[in-house]
Amino acid sequence: MLFLPLLLTQYLQWIYNHWLELFGVVGSLLYIYLEVKQKSSMWIVGFITSTVYVVVFFQSKFYADSVLNVYYVAASVYGMYCWRFAQKSDDGAATERLIGRLTLPTGIVLAGISVALYVGMGYVLDNHTDSPVPYYDALAASLSFVATWMLARKILEHWILWIFINFFSSGLFAWRELYPTAGLFVVYGVMSIAGWFQWRQSSNNSQIR
Repeated sequence: MLFLPLLLTQYLQWIYNHWLELFGVVGSLLYIYLEVKQKSSMWIVGFITSTVYVVVFFQSKFYADSVLNVYYVAASVYGMYCWRFAQKSDDGAATERLIGRLTLPTGIVLAGISVALYVGMGYVLDNHTDSPVPYYDALAASLSFVATWMLARKILEHWILWIFINFFSSGLFAWRELYPTAGLFVVYGVMSIAGWFQWRQSSNNSQIR
């Protein structure tokens, strides 16, 4: 009988020690749901959860991911602007941004940026931090940087990057014993697949910019 109270105490202690991460998990699930549904309110949720994960990743020595979430905070402001105000209708009024497609010139530029970020982040993490997986961390961070910009511009193909990033990152977080976040990224991966199909269907049913 003493086993259950002890187990409950350990469980509550674990929740207490990981409450900030758990808050980020819940907020992030809401964020990706709103993303799949193309709701601009996702950027407000993203601003909050990204701020939380700056702390969570820094404490776990995922420095590239911590810096990346600082970028996510800024990207949330930019994304809200792009989705709600940057696109104009024929009469000059702001209108909801339509789904776009990745062009070859833009793809080449983004690929170059990804490689440059990967090399630069990997070098810094490997030589100037105690990151246990500098180049793996840098890979996820560099691709996430580009994918977030594509999301802000509402480019359909950003989902392809997120599918890879989310499943790849899940393994990294599990290795660092961030189990709630690892599980979150598995869910992210599944929802990214769903997002790809839903956005593609939506783009087929409307005018593509």
